[in-house]
Amino acid sequence: MSTNKILLKFAKKGINLSPEAFDKVMNAENPVDFASNLIVKLKGDKFTSKDLVSISGETVDEITGVKTVKETGTQETLVQNEEPKVEVKKQTPQKETPKPAVETPQVEKNIKTEETKKPDDEPQVQEVKKASSIDSLKKETDEPETYVNKEILEASETIKDTKIKFKRNEQKINVEYDFKIIQDTSKKSYTSGELENLISYFKSRYEKLSNILSKRPDLRNYTKIADIDDGMDSLSLILMVKEIRTSKNGHKIVEFEDDTGNISVLFSNKNEDLFREAEKLVRDEVVGVIANKSDDRNFAFGQEIIKPGVLRVPEKPMDFGIVFLSDVHIGSLTFLEDAFQRFIDWINCEYGDEEQRRVAEDVKYLIIGGDIVDGIGVYPNQDKELAIKDITEQYNEAARFLGNIRSDIKIIIAPGNHDASRVAEPQPAVPEEYAKALYELDNVEFISNPGVVSLDGINVLIYHGRSFDDLVMAVKDFSYEKSDVIMEELLQKRHLAPIYGERTPLASELEDYLVIDEVPDIFHTGHIHINSYRRYKGIHLINSGTFQTQTEFQKIYNINPTPAEVPIIHKGKYRHFKFL
Repeated sequence: MSTNKILLKFAKKGINLSPEAFDKVMNAENPVDFASNLIVKLKGDKFTSKDLVSISGETVDEITGVKTVKETGTQETLVQNEEPKVEVKKQTPQKETPKPAVETPQVEKNIKTEETKKPDDEPQVQEVKKASSIDSLKKETDEPETYVNKEILEASETIKDTKIKFKRNEQKINVEYDFKIIQDTSKKSYTSGELENLISYFKSRYEKLSNILSKRPDLRNYTKIADIDDGMDSLSLILMVKEIRTSKNGHKIVEFEDDTGNISVLFSNKNEDLFREAEKLVRDEVVGVIANKSDDRNFAFGQEIIKPGVLRVPEKPMDFGIVFLSDVHIGSLTFLEDAFQRFIDWINCEYGDEEQRRVAEDVKYLIIGGDIVDGIGVYPNQDKELAIKDITEQYNEAARFLGNIRSDIKIIIAPGNHDASRVAEPQPAVPEEYAKALYELDNVEFISNPGVVSLDGINVLIYHGRSFDDLVMAVKDFSYEKSDVIMEELLQKRHLAPIYGERTPLASELEDYLVIDEVPDIFHTGHIHINSYRRYKGIHLINSGTFQTQTEFQKIYNINPTPAEVPIIHKGKYRHFKFL
């Protein structure tokens, strides 16, 4: 890369280098990688836009962990911020011969091959043959320690810096897809915003979830609130949460309703398990309640909370790979263009070591769960953080990247809150008028948020995840760092955005499309820019992180993203590749 191109990389991110700092970049062993890593650290650390006006050589040394040794005039690396690169001899790509589906690939000794295998809910322990770079980063920075899934730590691999150059799609590949769209609400919006629509919306929610709950043994003969009489001692009810408050003695008092009336139920803090479940209740969700009636027919003492829940999902055979992305944020100054290009090269089987390229060869589907671009006017003063300030040009740039992905991979794109779709959920697919260049790609499919697709029999629920904002605020034990815990709770509630009227805009459609009608094999979310993974009752719960460094908003709330980390379900097993 020429001097001018490296300077342009920094300029696009709003970073100016002093002559001394620029010399340090150009004198690095690999100036391009050094520049990319330096940009990530400058944009991710606690530097303001004013600080980035002029970066000194001393600042470069401080960030990269290098000190000058006066006696010898040489430099000593204090901290190695990246995993050591493995020198791999240049290889000439050979013509692949068909492999049996059960073949075990030969793996080099320095590659970790253990993945998450067990369908159970217990932590899955596996041998880790090298230190995770997540662990290294936690030790090297002064940032507060963040939550990282054990499953991610165990499955994490850094893609090896071994690029093989050959013409993409040199040979035509015929691939048969069994691709079906199970749920897409893009053309199902009939709301006029009137009160009648809102009534229909909540009636739909209550009926859908009541049908699920009434199959539970304790709720088969549930009672409506209006039918409670003085002769009843024990109550079996299916209710919607109306209000939640805490008594002066610390008990939870929840006001519930159904389509016949209201009732208040007290959940005592002396029953720890029950109280813990009561603390997870949120407004507008539908649950079953077993309670003892008091002398007041409108008040009861809670004994059990029954959530709609999910049954264990049987494991299905899978001889291909699915890659999950979200929150790429093309068009932002903090978009990691170089890392994303490495991802493109890897999925084209042109980057990584032999075993990592073998995984890429098996990839059949790529799902992008929202925010492929950064958008325009999403928040105040966003234009100051944009490299591309036109929404159509952002989608054109996205098409340039995705158009370089080999054509035998089907790409499914859902919108997020930064995309050019309506803000209220369910969001229709990204409109063609803004993303014409993407629509012209033959291997791209568009779907709503949320949406459900079947990929060769594997059902995937795609939801961008904006409701995480409301749930983190409403439930004290929930946090952005533990999105897998929130996803598990959403499955138990069987609703993607149960709270109405808070930060997540919900359209009052005639039907509530955010109820989880059918239990998926894979549940994919994004939005919070932090990777997570969990296997819950056989369901893969995946949050796919981001390709954007820490934003100003995230700095304010001390949210530490995990950029350029890509989850993959490869032949039924979880993998986790890093491209930084």
